[in-house]
Amino acid sequence: MKILLLSDTHSYIDDRILEYAKNADEIWHAGDFGNLEVIDKLKKAGKLRGVFGNIDDAKIRAEFSEIAIFECEKVKVLMIHIGGYPTKYAPRVKQLLKEEKPQLFISGHSHILKVMYDKELEILHLNPGSAGKHGWHKMRTMLRFEINGEKIENLEVIELGLK
Repeated sequence: MKILLLSDTHSYIDDRILEYAKNADEIWHAGDFGNLEVIDKLKKAGKLRGVFGNIDDAKIRAEFSEIAIFECEKVKVLMIHIGGYPTKYAPRVKQLLKEEKPQLFISGHSHILKVMYDKELEILHLNPGSAGKHGWHKMRTMLRFEINGEKIENLEVIELGLK
């Protein structure tokens, strides 16, 4: 299963993002869509999963939950917009990770691309950075990877260029 992971589009979407989306089996968005247009365009490109972010309005919050817990192939995934990262989790997120025991933890919010393994909880953490143009980041980024059975593999950083 080919996954495109993005976050923090903040109402921005372009043809380059959509081209990557069309080549994925699923598109995962870790919050701060910004508007319904981003959601509509991503849904036209493929199957969309996501969570709402802190800037998302009531319409987006009605469509997406704050936390998504699901299985992809044989990998349990937990996604939330504001969650932190290994050794710096938000307290309630760390508790949730201990209870749910996912293999993959995804968050956004920071606009900082991170790929980290948490040895203590045995969880791979992914934050795709920001694919949008709003915020202090300089390079727009996304992640692409595959889930094959129990394996998360072929992880690639996609740089979309300077904002």
